[in-house]
Amino acid sequence: MSAPAPTLEDAIQTALATVDDPEIRRPITDLGMVKGFTVADGTVKVELLLTVAGCPLRDKLNNDITAALTKIPGITTVSVDFGVMSEEQRKALQTTLRGGSATAEPVIPFAQPGSRTRVYAVASGKGGVGKSSVTVNLAAALAKRGLAVGVVDADIYGHSVPRMLGVEGRPTRVEEMIMPPQSHGVKVISIGMFTAGNAAVVWRGPMLHRALQQFLADVYWGDLDVLLLDLPPGTGDVAISLAQLLPNAEILVVTTPQEAAAEVAERAGAIALQTHQRLVGVVENMSWLELPDGSRMEVFGSGGGQAVADSLTKTVGASVPLLGQIPLDTRVREAGDAGNPIVLADPSAPAAKALDGVADRLAVRRDSLVGKPLGLLVTARKG
Repeated sequence: MSAPAPTLEDAIQTALATVDDPEIRRPITDLGMVKGFTVADGTVKVELLLTVAGCPLRDKLNNDITAALTKIPGITTVSVDFGVMSEEQRKALQTTLRGGSATAEPVIPFAQPGSRTRVYAVASGKGGVGKSSVTVNLAAALAKRGLAVGVVDADIYGHSVPRMLGVEGRPTRVEEMIMPPQSHGVKVISIGMFTAGNAAVVWRGPMLHRALQQFLADVYWGDLDVLLLDLPPGTGDVAISLAQLLPNAEILVVTTPQEAAAEVAERAGAIALQTHQRLVGVVENMSWLELPDGSRMEVFGSGGGQAVADSLTKTVGASVPLLGQIPLDTRVREAGDAGNPIVLADPSAPAAKALDGVADRLAVRRDSLVGKPLGLLVTARKG
């Protein structure tokens, strides 16, 4: 007996399932956002429930739903009637997003056993070495490869990631969960999204720790391949909090070729000895300036990046490679100011190629060890 032919209602339901919520990146049908729909004389009327009133992405939802439904033969007009979820519906959504757990105390998913997310903390010994530029370009380069990428702007006092990634939206709150805005395929959270204008943040250690904890636990990140954290310069409160909250984070040290900067960068990397975190490598930024005649001007000297890598290798007793040298290029700054990282704006530029090379070495998804044999042999103990 053959299966019954799909009805027009079936086709509409299937089409709606192809539309993702722009913030959560999951089908609106799975999230309980479609209250219902009616169809008559080629016109579909969809009742859609937004997570919050005044959702800034309602126009995109309207356009995406219209585009999906008008592909169905016989559908000529689409009308979307927007409503708002009730408190009970939002709580149900929160439970769904947390994997069926209704616990009031959120956990940090990246610190859980079996997490497959690679966490890279981008650190520097001092400011002005281009740490944030490296972070946003690596994030964009990894997302360009099809990876799910998130960035935490953990430089609370000197936050700059939203501007450099072109993030204009603000987070949306669903009950106790925060939906991070996205740009260039990268999810981003920053304290700058919660302050008025360009207001300064004047906080002590405990508040910094709590902010970082909320960024990691309260934000709905989804299933990330890579999470990058742009740390403040030095080895202060945030670096210590990071070690407590994400002990599995790997440290990526950014320096310039300058000897003085390299010495300070070594201190930032050496904190891994105390926190027992892995040093994934060193990136040397502003390595040289390429002149019109093809020669190189070493504006900040040379050898600093390799010196840091060699010193840290000796200090920690494990290989800490120099992952790349990024040439000095005004286009990196221009692209960052425009919110369009150089790896996207001008991928053929030498600096973009160098950053892409570093991203290639970081673009590895960690496989979960849950349920996998470790190949350990058990031997009998002799008494």
